[in-house]
Amino acid sequence: MSDNRIPLAGVIGSPIAHSKSPRLFAHWLRSYGVRGHYIPMDIAHDDLEQVLRTLPRMGFVGLNVTIPHKETVLGLADLVTDRATLIGAANTLIFRPDGKIHADNTDGYGFMENLRSGAPDWDPKAGPAVVLGAGGASRAVVSALAEAGVNDILLTNRTRVRAEKLKEDFGQRVQVIDWVQAGNIVEDAGLVVNTTSLGMVGKPELRVPLDGLRPGTVVTDLVYAPLKTRLLKEAEAAGCTTVDGLGMLLHQAVPGFERWFGPRPQVDDDTRAAILA
Repeated sequence: MSDNRIPLAGVIGSPIAHSKSPRLFAHWLRSYGVRGHYIPMDIAHDDLEQVLRTLPRMGFVGLNVTIPHKETVLGLADLVTDRATLIGAANTLIFRPDGKIHADNTDGYGFMENLRSGAPDWDPKAGPAVVLGAGGASRAVVSALAEAGVNDILLTNRTRVRAEKLKEDFGQRVQVIDWVQAGNIVEDAGLVVNTTSLGMVGKPELRVPLDGLRPGTVVTDLVYAPLKTRLLKEAEAAGCTTVDGLGMLLHQAVPGFERWFGPRPQVDDDTRAAILA
């Protein structure tokens, strides 16, 4: 930083104690010998704007944002990237030297980097991509798949109206399928993505029938607790290529770390081990 202060960054949400981001950033700060700190902060909705205006004066250079503030910060930012606008949420804030707050969304980037790392042979043209869920994470995934060149995205959600809204925003390459038909559409899929919280520790299981999965299909789950969900276990047994959700968490943090602290960190085995320890 120009005034030689030690740069500070952090993650805001409520609750925030569960976040793995502080452990990740601490690992990278140590690994690259960077003088800096990354701090988890539980911020109430009513305090959000005041906090965002105050932190830059305290030496903060940026923030990661998680639930429930990812949508609200868009309205408080001075500059918003096109992809954050399209997704309707921001997970990364940059506090610029001129005092402006720049909002971005790196979830789609993290998803694609994780997918390419775990399934390097995946071809965007290899068949439809089936996306389970139509929440905020789904919007980031659909945006990233469309940008990667996937022409047919079959979207299914327990509440159809939410899926229809997503289709309105993303256009004709998205086709909405009734949730009860989800088991049928995986049969011809080149990629299956679970963006819901189903299968997560403390949540109900994902009950979509998976007997139609075929060898060669790439299956990935954004859930990373547990690391190997029922979806991934059944896909693995069917001969599919599976990609767990931890890598998305790691990769989405790369652009923020680089912008705030300088080095562009690598997501490698040591990084995964540091988070899983």
